[in-house]
Amino acid sequence: MDIRFDGKRALVTGAGKGIGYGIAKALAAGGAETFALSRTQADLDRLKAENPDIHTVCVDLADWAATKKAVEKLGSIHLLVNNAAVVNVTRFLEIEEAEIKNIFEINVHAVVNVSQVVSKGMIARGKGGSIVNISSIAGRIAIGNVPVYTASKGALEMLTKAMTEELGPHQIRVNNVNPTIVMTEMAKIVWSDPAKSGPLLKRTPQGKFAEVKDVVHAVMFLLSDKSVMINGVSLYVDGGVTAV
Repeated sequence: MDIRFDGKRALVTGAGKGIGYGIAKALAAGGAETFALSRTQADLDRLKAENPDIHTVCVDLADWAATKKAVEKLGSIHLLVNNAAVVNVTRFLEIEEAEIKNIFEINVHAVVNVSQVVSKGMIARGKGGSIVNISSIAGRIAIGNVPVYTASKGALEMLTKAMTEELGPHQIRVNNVNPTIVMTEMAKIVWSDPAKSGPLLKRTPQGKFAEVKDVVHAVMFLLSDKSVMINGVSLYVDGGVTAV
C-alpha cells in the first residue's frame, strides 16, 4: 500500500527516541513536512543529523505554557501523533503523589494541550485532519508494577473517544494505536528482565513482542486517507495478547 503525505505538515511528540523517532522518520520519508518534538536537545540533534529536512522542537511537555507557545509557533499542522510518554516501576502500595503527577502530566495532560492547539488550527482551516494517540495494551489489561502508567493509558483511551465525538463533525479523525511491549529504551526499564516479560510473552499467540516498525506502519495507515472512515478506534499491535 503506497502511503504518501506530500503537502502535509506533521507533528510528532516524544520524537527523540524509540517509536516517536521511527514515526518522525517515516513521515518525512513519506513527503510530510515533519516537526519532531522532544525535551532532550541531544536526541533531536541526532535525528536532525540523520534527517536534515526534519524540523526539531525542544520543549518539556510537562510545562503547559511553554508547550502551548511552542506548538502555536509551528502554524498549520495536518497530522498529529501524540507519542510522548513516561513510565515508573512502582507497586501500587508504594505510589507517591509526585509519580502520579509526573505521569499524568505527560501521558494525558500534554495530549490535551497539544491536541487543543492543533485541532483549533484544523477547525479554522476547515479541511479536517488526523490525530493518532499512542496508547498501550495497558489501556485495556492490567500490567503489574506500573499501575499509574496503566491508569494513564486507560484515561487516554477515553480521552480519544471524547475527542472523536467532539472533533468528528469537523472531519478530524482521532484514533489510538495500542502496542504490546516494544523494546525501546523506556520499555527496557520495565521489561528487560525475562522474569517480568516472560509471562506476557507466553500469553501472546504470536509468541513475540512488537518492533518499532510494526507500530510505525499502523500509525502511517491511521494518519493517511486510506483510513478515512476509521475514527475513534484502538488498533492493537500486540500479537493477539488482548484477544485471549
